[in-house]
Amino acid sequence: MRDVCILIPTLNEEETIGEVINAFKQQGFDNILVVDGNSRDSTREIAKRAGAKVILQHGKGKGNAVRQAFETIDSDIIVMIDGDGTYLPEEVERLIEPIERGEADHVIGNRFAYGGAFVILHRLGNWVLNKIFSVGYRIKLQDILSGYRAFTREAVEKMRLEKEGFEIEAEMTVESVKRGVRLKEVPINYRKRRGRSKLNFVRDGLRITLTLYELAKTHNPVFYFGIIGSFFIVTGVITGIYVVYEWLNGITHVPLSIFTSLMIIAGVQFLIFGQLGDLLVTLHREMIEALRERDEE
Repeated sequence: MRDVCILIPTLNEEETIGEVINAFKQQGFDNILVVDGNSRDSTREIAKRAGAKVILQHGKGKGNAVRQAFETIDSDIIVMIDGDGTYLPEEVERLIEPIERGEADHVIGNRFAYGGAFVILHRLGNWVLNKIFSVGYRIKLQDILSGYRAFTREAVEKMRLEKEGFEIEAEMTVESVKRGVRLKEVPINYRKRRGRSKLNFVRDGLRITLTLYELAKTHNPVFYFGIIGSFFIVTGVITGIYVVYEWLNGITHVPLSIFTSLMIIAGVQFLIFGQLGDLLVTLHREMIEALRERDEE
């Protein structure tokens, strides 16, 4: 018998949570866990009546709910889905099958495969974040922020998750890349959310961007230090152009000339740090791979 747990983090989802749970029940999934973030409506009561196990979340934020759930669940396969009705429970087999076939350990539902019900700003923001991820982590994915995912128990145990809010999806994707967890995307539909979205476009977008950047330093130092180095070099070049222009007009700016030199030198040093860091990361990966192969023998 399949050992699958359906995980649903919720916060004020009384309009849709019953439909989501019932849809999974109709497909034969009885192990359904709802982690509720202290909803002020009837979410918990509806979920219990629909037959799900409901636990109250410690702390706030989706990230805390997911980490708490991962500590509770011991099933072989975990499917995570939002309770707002934007994802189709009927498409769950698309996420489970690659795991059962041994093709992946972490499967992500790609909301953009069929267009998806996105407002323009959210679509643009997702595109930018996916591009940053592709450059920073050297792997091309279309939807790193999808809330519809499936994991093996082993994949979850490898992740070191710390984020508390909506950055958790980005962190799970990054952790999978860093820990060597096999990733796969599958196409899914994405429907318009009922009611008001909990996602703040500017605040959460900045948090996710910072999460991707911060986590890149241990995976792709060239990207991490390259951003800093490029900033210093560009600053130095801009002030240098001004210094040269003024000098040609007979005006000398000694302090600004020193500042320009320091900016360019610091920028070049950061780029060198990135190269050295990348060398160390590569050597570390090769050592880990060699140890893994020795253990398998």
